[in-house]
Amino acid sequence: MPTVLRFGRVRVMIYTNDHRPAHIHVWEGRKQAVFNLNCPGGPVALRENYGFSLRQVNRLAQSLEPHIASLCAAWRTIHGHH
Repeated sequence: MPTVLRFGRVRVMIYTNDHRPAHIHVWEGRKQAVFNLNCPGGPVALRENYGFSLRQVNRLAQSLEPHIASLCAAWRTIHGHH
């Protein structure tokens, strides 16, 4: 499960054995959120949240938006075009 992006204490991961649709797992300590990427142009959409407040989820989404293209490219690299 490669880390494809970091900002602050947050790690953004794409699991190698994961399923479609394209999505990322965002971790900060023990808190995790899963965002669908809606490739190729976004926007990210929260799918699951384990421990983040609504304010934190919104902050994460805003932080992820500028990286959608590179996150979608990373998903394609790991999982192919299917």
